[in-house]
Amino acid sequence: MINGWIILDKPLELGSTQAVSAVKRNLREAGLGKVKVGHGGTLDPLATGVLPIALGEATKLAGRMLDATKEYAFTVQFGSETDTLDAEGKVIAESDRRPPFAAIAAVLDHFTGPIDQVPPAYSALKIDGRRAYDRARAGEDVEMTSRRVTIHALGLASEQRDDSIAGSFATAGGRPDPYDPAAPLELAESVTLLAKVSKGTYIRSLARDIARALGTYGHVTMLRRTRAGPFGEAQAISLDMLNEIGKGAPLERILLPVEAGLDDIPALSLSPDAAGAVRQGRKLSGLAEPDGTYWAKSGETPVALIEVADGEARVLRGFNL
Repeated sequence: MINGWIILDKPLELGSTQAVSAVKRNLREAGLGKVKVGHGGTLDPLATGVLPIALGEATKLAGRMLDATKEYAFTVQFGSETDTLDAEGKVIAESDRRPPFAAIAAVLDHFTGPIDQVPPAYSALKIDGRRAYDRARAGEDVEMTSRRVTIHALGLASEQRDDSIAGSFATAGGRPDPYDPAAPLELAESVTLLAKVSKGTYIRSLARDIARALGTYGHVTMLRRTRAGPFGEAQAISLDMLNEIGKGAPLERILLPVEAGLDDIPALSLSPDAAGAVRQGRKLSGLAEPDGTYWAKSGETPVALIEVADGEARVLRGFNL
């Protein structure tokens, strides 16, 4: 049995479903048999970065990965908004206005914390049983409803913060010091931002709304996911490295254990008797641990994902390991 995680650094133009198919193909070519495979969070074909792919028993955690906090780097091009909110779509609105860097830095606070967001019409959300993007591509007028999401952190990428912003708040609106009212503002054609967001957040919508708040239009020209739950770029492998598995490279080179997907929650060690009870789906009582979610283990082997409340633990997901 093959159980664990492959963290793919998804390249441009490869869809998430295609990435899962690539994993299955390489396992098949390596003679490793049929393995259950799923991904932990869709990435658009025009996005790159961290795509967790679950194998075997790790697929039981794929839903949890969908709900995990994600981190992104993205570039907003100012001056035009497209129907897809990225570089793939057609331009539907334009503006000659370009925002000053200082104004960009100042407006980000208004998009930090809980916010209401309207998802893109070109998204996988279903409306009356059909994907929104299918309706949009068919020329239908797609009306998306607002949803509540949380932007945990939002800021400028370090090179822009250092080069363009550092001294701007010591002057008047980003003009040189000493203050010269006739001096031109330093305007941005584009800006690269870093965001840490809750599940359900659409970065393309965030870029649209930031641009509109700055009195202009904008769309995403670069989108990269740098973290998904406990998985970051340092753990991600290239598609070329994945393809080496199909040519005979050992799977152990790229496979992370099931518990790697649980690194963001505490572990709870169980006695052999308690582990046996949990494997049978029975509740444990008399626990001293604080309320919350844990991954229960016997030795170093994951047994189950459990929820502790009032000294009692119930099984959320059991692992056959």
